[in-house]
Amino acid sequence: MIKPKTASLNKNQAPEPEFQAVNGKRLLFCFDEPELTGEAGLLALAEFEKGVGLFDKLADCLRDRRKGSLHGHRDLVAQRAMQIAAGDGDAAGCSRLRADPALKLAVGSEADLASQPTMSRLENRARPRDLLRMGYALGELFLDSFEGKAPAMIVIDMDPTAHLVYGQQQLSLFSSHVGDSCLMPFHVYDGVTGRLICATLRPGKVPAAREILALLKRIVPRIRSRFPDTRLMFRADSHHSKPEVMDWLGSKEVDWAVGQQPNNALRSLVADQIDQASSDWKLREKSLENAYPLRRYASVEYKAASWKQPRRVVCRIEAGPLGTDVRYVSTSLGEASARAIYEGVYCDRARAELMIKDHKLGLRSDRSPCRSACANQFRLTLHSAVYALLHRFREKALAGTALARACFQRIRIELLKLAARVETLKTRVKVHLPQSFRFKQVFASLAKGEEEKLA
Repeated sequence: MIKPKTASLNKNQAPEPEFQAVNGKRLLFCFDEPELTGEAGLLALAEFEKGVGLFDKLADCLRDRRKGSLHGHRDLVAQRAMQIAAGDGDAAGCSRLRADPALKLAVGSEADLASQPTMSRLENRARPRDLLRMGYALGELFLDSFEGKAPAMIVIDMDPTAHLVYGQQQLSLFSSHVGDSCLMPFHVYDGVTGRLICATLRPGKVPAAREILALLKRIVPRIRSRFPDTRLMFRADSHHSKPEVMDWLGSKEVDWAVGQQPNNALRSLVADQIDQASSDWKLREKSLENAYPLRRYASVEYKAASWKQPRRVVCRIEAGPLGTDVRYVSTSLGEASARAIYEGVYCDRARAELMIKDHKLGLRSDRSPCRSACANQFRLTLHSAVYALLHRFREKALAGTALARACFQRIRIELLKLAARVETLKTRVKVHLPQSFRFKQVFASLAKGEEEKLA
């Protein structure tokens, strides 16, 4: 048991707690360093952001109605975004970190940064039109990430995810599926690259066709205006298989692979294949002790009563010791096999769950504590901006390092949460980092890139 004790003090000397000796040497703690930080890695992210200009773009979307304000919108957005990247998802940390030397350098301010009340007022000041402009700015950032080279395909992965709420938040509803009151914002990613397209707040219920179309009608035309020859595909679960959505996608020449709810009519079309799979499983179970479940695939033309025309539905049949499980996928793809569509196209949308995990757990974006829906949307937009920035930082600055495929939590722990001593001189600021730091090359490459711009 370690028993802390205090060394003898002079009148003007700060306390120096002393622990038990280690290898015969006294262990003292001296609280005498004026400019220490645990967020030095944010400076690398801030240097990378200068080449993207994300904070300026978001700040330009906000109308400043204040008079005599100490902190501009650009500094407020940068401060809030950098704190999110550092793992502080709430405005409450602003007062604690406002004097942090590394955070001030990352924002580009010499004075202390904004406090929690100032940041909370910013969250509640955003209006729907401001939020729409910020959403468009994130969409333009996504399109800019291709650096002018049109991609062969963009896969629009859309999925709602639950934000549990415990107050009187606007749009909150009780969801029997989740078992609690929640919001269910849409998360939309490019399934090929993992880059975020947008995230928008919505009520905690199954999405309606008009909600899905309202978002797609903003996304698809903007992609087409930049990349008219790029092939587009929409991919989602069965909640999105609305007739109006499929009709609209078909009219805009957008492919789709969407989960289809099972029903008796569909099952009757593949009844023979289901019976055959069940029979084959029984034979395999008799001949092998540890038999693996077997899979069969089928493809049928199906027309529901609400559909204007028949569509292709792919069926995956899995027979095993727990019985027979059947899944259906509605698709516009006619050239690929049923197995390729299900395993290679539809099941690949599970990668979107990893993207949502980085967004929600890595950045703590599922906290929606404000009562106003606009304020919670503002928070979600800022978290989405940090997702876009960190994802691009990982793609560019961390390529070839051990963090090239790391989740955001690991990047934060190993790179952003970096202890350093900040020395402020008359004409320069020196940040002293550990000699044993693993990712020196990241800082060196960012500095080299800046030198090449100035040359």
